[in-house]
Amino acid sequence: MPLLAALATIKSAPMKRAAGVMARSLASATEKPLTAHYPVAAGSLTAHLQLRSGETFTGGSFGAPVSTVGETVFTTSLVGYPESMTDPSYRGQLLVFTQPLVGNYGVPGRDRDAFGLLRHFESEAIQCRGIVVGDYATKYSHWNAVESLAQWCQREGIPAITGVDTRALVHILRGQGSTLGSLNVGATKTEAVDWVDPNADNLVAQASTDGVRVFNPDGDVHVALIDCGVKYNIIRSLCAQGARVSLLPWNHRFVDELSTYDGIFISNGPGSPTHCTETVEQLRQAYALYQRPIFGICMGNQLMGLAAGINVYKMPFGNRGHNQPAVDLTTGKCVITSQNHGYALD
Repeated sequence: MPLLAALATIKSAPMKRAAGVMARSLASATEKPLTAHYPVAAGSLTAHLQLRSGETFTGGSFGAPVSTVGETVFTTSLVGYPESMTDPSYRGQLLVFTQPLVGNYGVPGRDRDAFGLLRHFESEAIQCRGIVVGDYATKYSHWNAVESLAQWCQREGIPAITGVDTRALVHILRGQGSTLGSLNVGATKTEAVDWVDPNADNLVAQASTDGVRVFNPDGDVHVALIDCGVKYNIIRSLCAQGARVSLLPWNHRFVDELSTYDGIFISNGPGSPTHCTETVEQLRQAYALYQRPIFGICMGNQLMGLAAGINVYKMPFGNRGHNQPAVDLTTGKCVITSQNHGYALD
């Protein structure tokens, strides 16, 4: 076909093409169930995200056909959904990805590094209770992918919804703060939701190791790592620096063993730090007895603050992402940091 004729053919049907694009537009927030024109792929189920504050988002289900309730939070990370979803700090939460396209590079295999840790995940299983995305990529492409995000979620029993206007959803969460959400799969939304707040439970106790585990046993310094829900990369980083790492349960009596450790590290973890009274009390004793380094990250930093007599408070919507700016008040220098926390020291 001559070029001018081809261009005329394309130009003759702009509205038809536009209508096809608009039919795939993102779902909106409403108080009524939505059914007609949302991007539910042929043969897939409908899913509903309901916020306790009343808003409902309807889209397509690509995860497990189950229902769940959790704290609805958002992450601004542009990549890293396998690492985020397996991060124990997201335990008990419905995770909203602000990155519009999710799933495009699939899910990697479960190969392990020299220390026996999963190379591409932050724990052994998905930790969040469900995920919310704007546009799920049904086709993935990556050299080390072994399955799709949908297959992974279905295998691990995690519900997932696509076609949600995540920008509108994040505006709600930023305006009113994180809130409980219900994610259910079916033609209609759940009418009577049992709004159980996961933060009322000791999520740290759920995420922590059951017993002592030793990594890199030939390391030249011995670090006690208090597991409040540790990310695997923290263990890996310590081991890579030459440390022998003893991973201890969150309530382990490490104050009885202080002389055996060259340093104490308190990890990240999910939920409210106020549940970890046993860890806080042991840290308070260690402050008086221990003359070697004590370091806390995320939850660990908050527990150290509680042991020092500082209060913690729940942030309206937290800091979650790989791109959080932080200012060093001593130098004025601003750096981009990776953060994931919903509580902070007062």
